[in-house]
Amino acid sequence: MAGIVAMAQGAAVSQETAARTPAAEVPADQPGLRTVGVEEEFLLVDPDTGVAVPAVDRVLERVPEELRGQVQHEFQTSQIEIGSPPGLELGGLRHSLGLLRVGLADAAEAAGVRLVAVGAGLVDGPVPPVFDNPRFHRMVEQFGPLVDGPGNNGMHVHVGIPDPETGVRVLNHLRPWLPILHAVTTNSPFHAGRDTGYASWRSVLWERWPSVAPTPWLESYAHYQWLVDQLVSTGMLLDEGMVYWYARLSARYPTVEVRIGDVCPSLDDTILVAALVRSLVGHAIGEVERGREPVRIDHHLLTAAHWRAAHDGLDGLAVDPVRGGTTPAWELLEKLVDRVRPELDRHGDLPEVTAQLDRLRRDGTGATRQRAAYARRGELSDVVADLARQTRGDEADRRSGDRRSGDRRSGDRAEPYPGNRAEQQRRDLAEQRQ
Repeated sequence: MAGIVAMAQGAAVSQETAARTPAAEVPADQPGLRTVGVEEEFLLVDPDTGVAVPAVDRVLERVPEELRGQVQHEFQTSQIEIGSPPGLELGGLRHSLGLLRVGLADAAEAAGVRLVAVGAGLVDGPVPPVFDNPRFHRMVEQFGPLVDGPGNNGMHVHVGIPDPETGVRVLNHLRPWLPILHAVTTNSPFHAGRDTGYASWRSVLWERWPSVAPTPWLESYAHYQWLVDQLVSTGMLLDEGMVYWYARLSARYPTVEVRIGDVCPSLDDTILVAALVRSLVGHAIGEVERGREPVRIDHHLLTAAHWRAAHDGLDGLAVDPVRGGTTPAWELLEKLVDRVRPELDRHGDLPEVTAQLDRLRRDGTGATRQRAAYARRGELSDVVADLARQTRGDEADRRSGDRRSGDRRSGDRAEPYPGNRAEQQRRDLAEQRQ
């Protein structure tokens, strides 16, 4: 996986340097703030048919020199990955990811393909080969034909932690809240040319790997290490890098890595998820420091909550792992935001998150927007084109810039994303519960 590497003013730095760079450290005059970085995986497709294309080498050759330290191949030759620098400011994260997305989109176009941020391939086609990497070949030999599609693309958010022992306790605190964040990221309703009925079909495909699961309850860092060693010894994992729990300790960086979701279609979506994850980790660290024990949730209930998130996204119900039962997904998301509001405010993220939640309520998740694009003419090519537009970020940046600079005049009303039914469904579900 591409590392969370350091980059200043667009200048690339090696991963070895990044591991030592002060850019990942919190300044002494800002104690308690948490760095955040993001990895995103993308699909390379034929611009006319939407079929995945094994073009990663051609695209990498055309990536601008100053960005190459932040871009690399992924598991299949139809995939490509970026990694942002760690930092404290969401504005810096937006800038870095924006440069990388646009640079990659331009390189893909020059290579005759299109870059799309989508969880799973939309249409059938030849299965792209696995990238020529000894570890990847070992994975195929060990686990068989688990990868029989165009490529599954996710997003990983890294948040700085003081030490591994604290990190393990943070993982326990995160467990009840990751399913609703999973719902926010849903961005793969189509697969093999049809609507699957799920908001995230990638989640279903991804779970074929044996280690994909909610993070187990962990007693200590020693327990974490012991469990990983045991799983490697059974052959279920090749190495620690195959710990595909929904949140884990990074094997290479002093971070908690949250890896629940589909890659987000737009930069706005990514920034929202990164801010929520950072605030949730920050809140959890505070709970650990105050000696408060996390709620211990049954593994099967968490599994049900993640299944529901993958199925409904934010347009339907969510499982409340703490209270049990189901509730409208938006209500649970609002509870999460209320819970982490002090952390959002402390990091200066509250205005951005508030604006992005308003946009998300209006436009819906990536899955909702894909279905809206398809509804216009019943053509998956429209979905691919819309995803490519969002991936590049021009429209997303323009909208976000307008909101942050206060350009919207009082009395102006934002138009909903065409075909979005999320808000109406939320109201209907709320009425049913009354």
